[in-house]
Amino acid sequence: MARPLDTLPKAHLHLHFTGSMRHSTLLELAAEHGVHLPDALVQDWPPRLRATDERGWFRFQRLYDIARSVLRREDDVRRLLREAAEDEAAEGSRWLEIQVDPSGYASRFGGLTATLELVLDAAREAASRSGIGIAVIVAANRTRHPLDAKTLARLATQYAGQGVAGFGLSNDERRARARDFDGAFRIAKRAGLLAVPHGGELSGAASVAECVDDLGADRIGHGVRAAESPRLMDRLADRQITCEVCPTSNLGLGVARTADEVPLKQLFHAGVPIALGADDPLLFGARLLPQYELARDAYGFTDPELAELARQSIRSSTAPEAYKKELLAGIDTWLTADL
Repeated sequence: MARPLDTLPKAHLHLHFTGSMRHSTLLELAAEHGVHLPDALVQDWPPRLRATDERGWFRFQRLYDIARSVLRREDDVRRLLREAAEDEAAEGSRWLEIQVDPSGYASRFGGLTATLELVLDAAREAASRSGIGIAVIVAANRTRHPLDAKTLARLATQYAGQGVAGFGLSNDERRARARDFDGAFRIAKRAGLLAVPHGGELSGAASVAECVDDLGADRIGHGVRAAESPRLMDRLADRQITCEVCPTSNLGLGVARTADEVPLKQLFHAGVPIALGADDPLLFGARLLPQYELARDAYGFTDPELAELARQSIRSSTAPEAYKKELLAGIDTWLTADL
């Protein structure tokens, strides 16, 4: 008999703000605000998204932007975070780091600072109600000018230790080099924020290497293409740089054609720390728990290996050390409990 994965304590380190929304909430808010949703977000949900070419990525971004447009009121933001925290708790996630680019909401909520303060306040409320820990990652957009990223990095540093735990870089790697954003990451690192850029998703191992060498990455969003380079995997393992692997997202965007092509086992056996993530459940149809179920069912991870995946997610998080110890002890209890 398999141990229940929803009682395995774990951390979720790769979840985007709008992408964390429940599909039912998207439909309700769209109806309330008079937002027309395309078929791909209604009866054909979850949408088929092959984003390995420019047209496919444009479609993914278009759907994401439409989904974001239903967040019109402060109460909508608070609802999104409250429900995301409830869903995390139900799946055994005890620590969440949610990634947001305030630029996408600033015009609606009074500017960059006001938007970030709203998100942080909503995160504190959600954490208190759900009993899980929540931190915020401020993320710059790779398709915008590096000066915009510096602005966001300076904003993030103002809230370091007050709910903001890291600084990220998202969107299509093929549109800009990681090294173009080194100035923003230097600002963030000087303030003690974790560097968590995306890399090795739509571009290859060189994209991951740039994030490490030029941005001083502490974790890599996705990073699966690192498996194309044994030397790079060795570097990640030696420096204990975590890859936030999102199998369902990789399949949904066409990064991998089948589950077998997601190199989860390869990275794991190479000693690369892994934190499983859901990326954008709203667009891919699966939250965190199904990623662990895939690890068990598709990749053959044993219970001790699943426990180690959960440990790696917690060790790689920005949770307080005392809380990490508590969660790690909970994993040991899960693994040793009688079935």
